[in-house]
Amino acid sequence: MARQLRFNGTGGGGTGCPSVHEDVESGEAIVHGPPLTDLDDTAQLQHLSEGEVAVVVPRELLVDWTPKDTTRQARIIDLDEFEGLFRTFDHSAWRLETRRRFASDEATNTYRQFVETGAVDWDVEDPYCELIRSQTAQGKRVERVRIVDQPPTTGQLYLLDNAKRNSGLGEDIRNLWRADADRLRLPSEDFWLFDSRLAAKLRFDDEDNLVDVELITEPAEIVRYSVIRDAAWHHAVPYEEFAVKLSDSE
Repeated sequence: MARQLRFNGTGGGGTGCPSVHEDVESGEAIVHGPPLTDLDDTAQLQHLSEGEVAVVVPRELLVDWTPKDTTRQARIIDLDEFEGLFRTFDHSAWRLETRRRFASDEATNTYRQFVETGAVDWDVEDPYCELIRSQTAQGKRVERVRIVDQPPTTGQLYLLDNAKRNSGLGEDIRNLWRADADRLRLPSEDFWLFDSRLAAKLRFDDEDNLVDVELITEPAEIVRYSVIRDAAWHHAVPYEEFAVKLSDSE
């Protein structure tokens, strides 16, 4: 079975070499770069076995992109503490949504209304709306990119309709086809990035229920999430434009 590798980063500028990947299951690091071929150099290496290849990488690559602490325990917060992050961020809250469905959505009256009528009479005065409206009124940014399958799932269409409400609160919502996300090698993780310094990775069970949230502050991981944000944001389309293109293709 093939490894599931995650690209951590590169020290090679635009060339992408040398680079570091991480096995998401085992935590092992995979480094590739130019081989060390000079016989006088390789003769100095200890324990270089047959079939092994030595590669040359800048020291900064290992400092910046290899896992820092193999014994780090995930810091898990409950949903109440997660909600508190939306009250305390200073400048920006950015979301990547990659899932095909959310069980919590399907349990709502608005979801049933959408399935039955194709539209929703959204409540714009609930606690979430009041919170986000108060934050964006202070000039803070709340942004998200939603990945959409082709054809979209019912849940994704529901959220596309929901974007009208959230946009009215001051959110900037954009969409990206999953094929484009795969081409960009965006991860399947759902996460929020707050002030480019703290990531909240949403964890779901097998029935698509949000269970808890992993809080991440490790600098290399925050840089990785920031790179993901920049790539997704650059290629995503404002939800209004995306909805028009989707209607035209039907």
